[in-house]
Amino acid sequence: MAKKEGFFAEFKKFITKGNILDMAVGVVMGGAFGKIVTSLVNDVIMPAVGALMGGQSVSDLKYVITDAVLAEDGVTVVTPEVAIKYGSFIQYIVDFLIVAFCMFCVIRIFMKMRTKLESMKKKEEEVVEEAAPAEPTVEEKTLATLNDIKALLEKKENND
Repeated sequence: MAKKEGFFAEFKKFITKGNILDMAVGVVMGGAFGKIVTSLVNDVIMPAVGALMGGQSVSDLKYVITDAVLAEDGVTVVTPEVAIKYGSFIQYIVDFLIVAFCMFCVIRIFMKMRTKLESMKKKEEEVVEEAAPAEPTVEEKTLATLNDIKALLEKKENND
């Protein structure tokens, strides 16, 4: 009877599989890449777009439904404004589009490499098939065996 693996031994076996480690590296790299793209959008692209719009920050774009109500001192907010902040939404859309475009490019390159490797493998298999002699059919094997038996019988008759 096989010994049952312990919980931690089983976990260690699971966590050290290659595909799990690859996935973990991908998640870490994806997180870092996401931060880079977010910085690109927030710190480079959107300020340039804002400058083209007359100096207004894109993230500050909003549609105010109800203005904020201030106290008599003019500073304290009694009721905050209700607004649709579509500028932030635009930034997230640009962020998403850049990430999606980069992922498209990576997958496209991967698929081209995969197709190229598969075609190379197929060509190698064709070369090996051409080089290898054809496997005789059952009929050819049977005929060869019968011819061998006939030759042995003829040889035996000639010796008798």
